[in-house]
Amino acid sequence: MQKKKKLLKNKDLDTASKLQIYKSIIRPTVTYGCETWAMTITEQTRLLVFERRVLRKIDGSTLDNDGTWRIKTNEELEILIKKSIVRFIKSQRLRWAAHVNRMDTKRIVKKKVTECEPCSSRPVGRRRPRWLDQVEEDFNP
Repeated sequence: MQKKKKLLKNKDLDTASKLQIYKSIIRPTVTYGCETWAMTITEQTRLLVFERRVLRKIDGSTLDNDGTWRIKTNEELEILIKKSIVRFIKSQRLRWAAHVNRMDTKRIVKKKVTECEPCSSRPVGRRRPRWLDQVEEDFNP
């Protein structure tokens, strides 16, 4: 992100080109391997904050009718991007789940996902979200 900061703030490039740079370079780098993530609410919030920060650098401030500059709201940024980073991760996770579902039952990946049992006791407190639970939640929102 730091390497592309000057490029995203460049006034010579239009917003569509900057969004294309974000979607083709920055977002794939941040979400590498996201198909296998089991995200908590905190991680989702951090990803959304990161994405909004990048989008505010891309689109800049807005001049109101009264002549004052203001920062774009989250709703305006959602209209700009159309598909947030969390929705992108959920769609990638569902795509990977469909791929695992089509695998032969002898494959190690399918065995780990469907038949794996923990071999030690769990720590005290709420359990971490499992990948399979998150896939079911993504499938039935």
